[in-house]
Amino acid sequence: QAQLVETGGGLVQAGASLSLSCAASGRTTRAYVMAWFRRAPGQEREFLAAIRRTDGSRYYSDSARGRFTISKDNARPTLYLQMDNLRPEDTAVYYCAATGAVSINFTPKQQSEYTYWGQGTQVTVSS
Repeated sequence: QAQLVETGGGLVQAGASLSLSCAASGRTTRAYVMAWFRRAPGQEREFLAAIRRTDGSRYYSDSARGRFTISKDNARPTLYLQMDNLRPEDTAVYYCAATGAVSINFTPKQQSEYTYWGQGTQVTVSS
């Protein structure tokens, strides 16, 4: 059974760091690309970062680049998101996602590219 389980969310103060984990099982362990998204209150779900399993290539959104780092341990297998210098506007539910079949013109930031999703973990940043 394909499953993604996120952990590591919580309440932190602005400027703090937080590391999220996403444990993969079943088919998701062989996903071509895994990614992190988030949904802030009242907003659409937003792409943050993605990583390709085969060569570790990384993709970042403008909002994540420089403060967030995506990584993956294929042996576990677990996806990580290291978040530094957190801001109140980073408050959101954070989701990990994994691809199933990959389209020819694969676009990492497109939600429709991902077949499997975790249940999300809440991150709250206080000012």
